[in-house]
Amino acid sequence: MPGPLHGIRIVDLTTVVSGPLATMMLADQGAEVIKIENPKGGDFTRQVSNRSNGFSASFLNNNRNKKSVAVDLKTPEGVELVKRLVATADAVVQNFRPGAVERLGLGYEDLKKVNPAIVYCSISGFGARGPYAERPVYDPLIQALSGLTTVQAGSDGERPRLVRTIVPDKVTGLTAAQAITSALLAKERTGEGQYVELSMLDSVIAFLWHSDMGSQTFVKEDIPQSKAQSFIDLIYETTDGYISVAVQTDKQWRALIRALGTPEWLDDPRFRTAALRQTNIDDRLALTQSVLKTGSSAHWLARLEAEDVPCAPVLTRSEMIGHPQVAANEIVEVTDHPVAGPVRQARPAARFFGTPLDAREGGSALGADTYAIMRDLKYTEEEISAFTTVSTSR
Repeated sequence: MPGPLHGIRIVDLTTVVSGPLATMMLADQGAEVIKIENPKGGDFTRQVSNRSNGFSASFLNNNRNKKSVAVDLKTPEGVELVKRLVATADAVVQNFRPGAVERLGLGYEDLKKVNPAIVYCSISGFGARGPYAERPVYDPLIQALSGLTTVQAGSDGERPRLVRTIVPDKVTGLTAAQAITSALLAKERTGEGQYVELSMLDSVIAFLWHSDMGSQTFVKEDIPQSKAQSFIDLIYETTDGYISVAVQTDKQWRALIRALGTPEWLDDPRFRTAALRQTNIDDRLALTQSVLKTGSSAHWLARLEAEDVPCAPVLTRSEMIGHPQVAANEIVEVTDHPVAGPVRQARPAARFFGTPLDAREGGSALGADTYAIMRDLKYTEEEISAFTTVSTSR
């Protein structure tokens, strides 16, 4: 059975991570995603390290289940091909710098003339307007401007820190995929497409607000400087490694005390209520650490689990792949890529039991589907031959 988005065709004009992740999620759910790439090199992520037989891990991990069409968008022939493709599509996604796609003749207003019902999603870094709109952007810059680096530091007064994974790129991809799906649902109901706009900055600030912007939530004259929840991470050292332990409720606090064998903490005035435990969080976590460092990870995890205390081992990336819970969830899968060989990837997080996707395909070679798509668009063999000559000679 095909996936839940079977029958949806999406033209993907995106590169790197934010856009390709969004369109890969839609492809994983059954949409036909046609990735448009420059014939000379393609998506930048094709060139990065961690490679097997010419395919990079980054490209494969953001572009599976897509078709690749190689066209030069700086040529009239390339623009015409995209327009003919858009005429058959349900959605277009692009993440060019603001203004660039319009100069190519592939902006929303251009493509709306070709397909009035098109859903057009435009992804940018800082946004389409404002003083930063046309600036070049990378993930660390969004982490900085959004306040994420200060959140990661622990307080406004500490040295800001980057999160060591590209949160803005990935959060934007997730946000875009959800927004495109919503617009497609509206189109299904009304018959009308629409323009969808989001930026990495929009996505990360919205992402932070749910848990990290409490002191900015209530509108007052003075916004207090954000204080740290704690300068101590909830990662504890043991005699042979690390574990994580997190307690919030009174029941969990009492359970932790039983597991650690520290009944005197029940009478400590600093920890008698949840509010006091939060106020004195550094003292509480330091005491917890002082006990946990006296035994092994296995010893403490067994005792904590017996008392139903929320806890988990701290795993390396390689250890995570073989963990029993990861195996039980069947999260990590191995598939055979026709060129790169065996490829290990995380399956799509959401499972659709009523409309599961039957087949999985790895990332396509650059331009592998150009001829097939052109034939689908009713190009003649002579036109395909002429187009190929133009694309490779420029």
